[in-house]
Amino acid sequence: MTINITALNLKQGEQYTLPSSLTSKEFGKIDIHRTASDLLVQFTILMEPQGREAEGWQTGIALDASSSMKNWYGRSVEGSLPEKIKKEFLKKGLATEGKFDGKWVVRYQGAAISEAIEKGFLKKSPNIVQKFVRESVSYLVGNIDASGKTSLIYWACEDGSKCEEIGDISDNNIASLLIEGPDKYSFGSGTMLLPPIRYFADRFKNARRGIYLVVTDGRIDDLDAVKKFTTQMAKEIQGGLRKPIKFVLIGVGNEIDEQQMVELDDLDTGTDVDIWDHKIASELRGLVEIFAEVVDENTIVAPTATVYDSKGKVAKLFSDGLPAVASFTIPLDSEWFELEVHGKKIRQSIAC
Repeated sequence: MTINITALNLKQGEQYTLPSSLTSKEFGKIDIHRTASDLLVQFTILMEPQGREAEGWQTGIALDASSSMKNWYGRSVEGSLPEKIKKEFLKKGLATEGKFDGKWVVRYQGAAISEAIEKGFLKKSPNIVQKFVRESVSYLVGNIDASGKTSLIYWACEDGSKCEEIGDISDNNIASLLIEGPDKYSFGSGTMLLPPIRYFADRFKNARRGIYLVVTDGRIDDLDAVKKFTTQMAKEIQGGLRKPIKFVLIGVGNEIDEQQMVELDDLDTGTDVDIWDHKIASELRGLVEIFAEVVDENTIVAPTATVYDSKGKVAKLFSDGLPAVASFTIPLDSEWFELEVHGKKIRQSIAC
């Protein structure tokens, strides 16, 4: 996938995935590939797994606890102090000043920060991770997980390689669930993704199928090792040596490094097994989107359907039923396509 381009300026051989925020609610994921003569479009219908595919799911959430994520757990403060208050804290011994990393700065003790917050000069940064996790746990245990619990861990602690278990969370624990960063370990100086992958892959190796959310700002230090292990898992799954497993990277914050997330999403393992997907939390239309790629291409979602290009010509007629995974071609200059199903027309722009 190429970032920050549109389907209409793709070069031959390039592929583009429409952002979730610009995808019609009926679709899960839309990929557009430019060939020499046209645009090859593949879409999935947004739906939870059905029938036998809905059974036996094990779920989990891995939360990035590297230093770059600290703000998003509500562990930092925002605002500034008047000069009078600074001098007051220095006089009381609640702050020290000096050169740190070549800069003249003032460092405040916890008591000073608490007092400044109480007086309204400072405020805690918003804990966006806790809100997302509570919503995700509620969805997973209520709709997906076979055991009615989902497993939570922090990852990228200490030197970036440590994981800290939070626990197996049920519906009864959600309201009191506090997600403020690791307790046993410190926030990490690196971001190693392989340890949480191994944690879920090994702990739940006997689960019929698993889906695990990995919350991060997208900065990964061991990407090559992750790619190698992912390729190994894909080959084992295709060979029947490992049960199906899916990891979904969820980007949070306003400084997301999406490039590495895309590299994993588009990783070619030499198999038909697709282990990674990625989403941006602020763009999610709902948690069901984590299943945008977990659909059975043999599932028929409508008895018939028709796809039109932007000139009104029929691009494809699904006379034997519309599958949950479908593809068709449209001209290179098409700005949109339209899916007619159940008497309803769904227009999807690709010139965005």
